[in-house]
Amino acid sequence: MKIDHIAIWVRDLEKMRIFYEIYFGAKSNDTYFNSRREFSSNFLTFDGGTRLELMQMPSIPESSNDPYKQFTGLNHLAISVGSKEKVISLTIRLANDGYEVLGGPRYTGDGYFESTILDPEKNRIEITV
Repeated sequence: MKIDHIAIWVRDLEKMRIFYEIYFGAKSNDTYFNSRREFSSNFLTFDGGTRLELMQMPSIPESSNDPYKQFTGLNHLAISVGSKEKVISLTIRLANDGYEVLGGPRYTGDGYFESTILDPEKNRIEITV
C-alpha cells in the first residue's frame, strides 16, 4: 500500500499552486471546477509520484489553529530535495523571497537534516534530504 495523495484546503489556489511548482518542482493538472459547489482543485505531482491536492471552496472556514504552535492533527509535509546542499540552498532562497523559516537547516536528534518553513498560507513544510 501507499499514500495516494494529501489534500489541503487553501484560500488562494493559484498562489499555492505556483509556490509548489516554483520551489518544489511540482507538476499541476488543469484546474478542476465544480460550479454547483463552487469547488476548485489542482493535483500537484512531485518526482517519485507523490501527489498533493490543493482545494478551494468559499464556504470552508478559516483555521483557528496557530501555525506557530503545535496542535493535534496533520503537522507538516516533508519534501525531500535530495541533498544537504539543496536543503540549505532552497531554505536560503525561500527566506530571501520572503517566506518564513521556522527552523534550520540543521541535523535533528534522530539524524535528519532539515529545515522548516511556512508556505504562503502558513502550512508547515519540512525540507529534507
